[in-house]
Amino acid sequence: MGDSLMEANVEVTVGLCVKNSEATVERAVNSIIAQDYPLELMELLVVDGFSRDKTVPIIKERLLNGNIKKKFFYENQGLGKARQTVIENALGRYVVWVDGDMELPSDFIRKQVEFMDANPAVGIGKGKYGLIRKDKLVATLENMEFLINFQDEGETYSKSLGTSGCIYRLEAIRQAGGFDENMKGVGEDMDAEYRVRQHGWKLFVTNAVFYEKRRETWRSLWNEYFWHGYGWQSLLNKNRDMVNIVKLLPPVAVFVEFTRVPKAYKVTYQKAAFLLPFHYVFKRIAWFLGFLKSRRQ
Repeated sequence: MGDSLMEANVEVTVGLCVKNSEATVERAVNSIIAQDYPLELMELLVVDGFSRDKTVPIIKERLLNGNIKKKFFYENQGLGKARQTVIENALGRYVVWVDGDMELPSDFIRKQVEFMDANPAVGIGKGKYGLIRKDKLVATLENMEFLINFQDEGETYSKSLGTSGCIYRLEAIRQAGGFDENMKGVGEDMDAEYRVRQHGWKLFVTNAVFYEKRRETWRSLWNEYFWHGYGWQSLLNKNRDMVNIVKLLPPVAVFVEFTRVPKAYKVTYQKAAFLLPFHYVFKRIAWFLGFLKSRRQ
């Protein structure tokens, strides 16, 4: 562990779960300490997955002269353990999740807190993705996909929000039992959301905007979604009612994605939107092959 927390009236806990993020984490930390929400009401809990690069030194250097309270933890058991470490140690009423490849506008946390304060029945509030227009084609397509998926504000009844850009009501996630520490790969967020819904809390997409840096090569995108598909086996073993595999099959994905092209072009005015079906099929094939590999094993 690192620096000890001073006693204070903490309203918001920022959970920064990172691993080997030296290329992007400085921007993420800079955006956290540049928030217009009072830093004296915030704490930063950093959970590092034993990075082999300069991720942790970069974070500590950026926080050296800052006013935000911080604490460091280390784990090697996966995101379920990392996020549960934040939940167990959080002092705030809310937890805002930030990844090492994200960047927050200065009003992001304030808007998220204001939304949750005004909507006490909401357990999780998801911000909207902003489009980074200078990205490479692969990253632009991936970011565009998420932008369209979370473009409409309001309550969502089945959509998976993930944790990036989300604010969690600490009462809600603790009531739902927190994150499953035994989930080593992907799905710890979907599993937690499912249980939060089961306990009667609402899930919303809010008007707060954030940015997330995406994979820039087709190979790295393939590897990411192959890993996602491989990791879903543990999620399905836990609760088969949680997801609809049919919607993720490549033929179904093609049809769904073609219906999104007009909306993507209308929102972004970028011709790259017409490549979204091919991009989506590419990553869903990777996902499906990863899933099949996990089933065989």
